[in-house]
Amino acid sequence: MIFTGWGTPLELLRMEVVQCDYEGRTVPEALREEVNSLWDEKDSMNFDAVDILYKGLEQLPRDPDFGYVQPNDLEGIRKERPDGPRQLGAAREADLLDKFHGAWTGRAAGCALGKPVEHMGIRGQLGMRGRKAIRTYLENRKHWPLDYFFSGADAGDKLTVFCPQSQRENIAYMEPDDDIHYTLIALGILEKTGPDFGWRDVANFWNSSLPYNVICTAESQAILNYNNAVPRASNFRDASGWVTSDYTSSNRNPYREWIGAQIRADGWGYACAGNPELAAEFAFRDACWTHRANGIYGEMLFAAIIAAAFVVNDPIELVGIGLSEIPNNCKLAEACRQGLTAASENDDFHGYMDWVEEHYGELHGVHTVNNALVVIGAMIFGQMDFHQSICRSVEGGLDTDCNGATCGSITGAVVGATAIDSSLVPPLNDTIRPSVIGFQEITMTALAERTLQVHLKVRDSKGF
Repeated sequence: MIFTGWGTPLELLRMEVVQCDYEGRTVPEALREEVNSLWDEKDSMNFDAVDILYKGLEQLPRDPDFGYVQPNDLEGIRKERPDGPRQLGAAREADLLDKFHGAWTGRAAGCALGKPVEHMGIRGQLGMRGRKAIRTYLENRKHWPLDYFFSGADAGDKLTVFCPQSQRENIAYMEPDDDIHYTLIALGILEKTGPDFGWRDVANFWNSSLPYNVICTAESQAILNYNNAVPRASNFRDASGWVTSDYTSSNRNPYREWIGAQIRADGWGYACAGNPELAAEFAFRDACWTHRANGIYGEMLFAAIIAAAFVVNDPIELVGIGLSEIPNNCKLAEACRQGLTAASENDDFHGYMDWVEEHYGELHGVHTVNNALVVIGAMIFGQMDFHQSICRSVEGGLDTDCNGATCGSITGAVVGATAIDSSLVPPLNDTIRPSVIGFQEITMTALAERTLQVHLKVRDSKGF
C-alpha cells in the first residue's frame, strides 16, 4: 500500500521513475509506458495498479556499468572519501559569539531574500526558466541587479512573487520557513540530547516540535514512514528495533536525493565549528533516515563547509574541505569538481550559471546537486562578500530561499555579525518567528548565545 505524504500516489510513482534513472537502475520501456498511461488517466486513478508498478520499480537492479560508488552508511562513506584536514583546530572563542550571530543573521537574511521567488526559481514562469524569470521580474521593476528584498509591485508583466511578509514593502522579521526550522531543530536536539544523538532522536524531536504541514518532499515521506512503522504506544518502551533508516528514507520516497537534507546542515556545522569531520558525522546522523546517497552527501558537504567557515575564508578551500568528507566517486563530488573548473573558466556568475543549466538543467529544481552548484558559484563570484554572495545565490534561481540561506550562513560565519555591512539585515530586526514549538519568537542574538553554549559542550565532550 502507498502511504501518501508530499504527493499523490501517482506523482510518487512518476518521480520514482526519474529517481531510478538517476540511481542507475534502468527502467524498461514497457514499464515506463505503463506509468505514463496511468498518468494519462490520472482523473480516475487506479491505486492497485500504481502499487503494483511501484513495487516493480523497487525491484529493479542497478546497472553494472553505473560508474559511481555511493554508500549509505557512515563507515562506507568514510572509506570512499579523499584525504582532508578533518579538524582545523578550535575557532577563537573570543570571536565565536559574533560569528554565530553572523551565521544566524546570514541564514535568515538569505532565506528572506529568496523566499518570494522560490516557486519562480524552481518552476519558472511564463515559459521562462527560473533564473531568466527572476531577472525579467527585477528588470521590469528597475531593480536589476538584485540588491535588496523583492518588491511586490505590479509591473503589468504577469510575473508573480509570493510570501508578502518577506517582500520589501512589509518585511519586519524572518517569517516561518523550513530553512530556518531545521537549524533551530538541530540546536534543540543538541540542547536536549547532546552530541551523542541518533537519527531516532531527530525523528522524535520532529514529532514533538514540527507541525507536519511545514514538512516537505523527502521529509514528508520519511516522517510518514517512521510514524506508520513506529506505533504511538512505543513511546513508552524501547522502539529502537521497530524501523530502520533504510526503510524510512527509501520507502515510497522518490525525493531521497533532493535538497531537503542539504538545508539541514547548518546547526551541525555551528556546533562543530572548526571540526568539519564531526560536523559531517552529525549531518550524516540527521540525513540518513530521510535521504540516500547524494541527498546524504549534500548535508555532509555543507555541514563540513560551514564548520570550516569559522576558521577558513577562502571559497575554493572551503569547498575542498567539504568534498573531503564525502565519497570521491559520487555524483555530487563530480559535479562540484566540475563546477570549480567551470568557475575558473567563466568571467562572471551568470556565465557560470549558463554552464550549470547546460550540464545539470535536467535535474529537478530542488535537487541536491544543481543547488549545491549555485551556492558554490555564489561564494566564488561573490568573493565571500556577505551581501554580494547572498544576492548572487538568489539570482541563480532554482531553490532560491535554500541557496540564499546556505550562502548567508557560510559568509556570515566567516565575517561575523559586527562586520556585516548589508541592507538585508536591518529590516529583520534581529528576529525570527518560526513554526517550531519552543521557538515561536526568538532573536538571533539569543540564538547565537545558545549556540555558543552548545558548541562549548560539544567541544568539551568530543575533545577538539
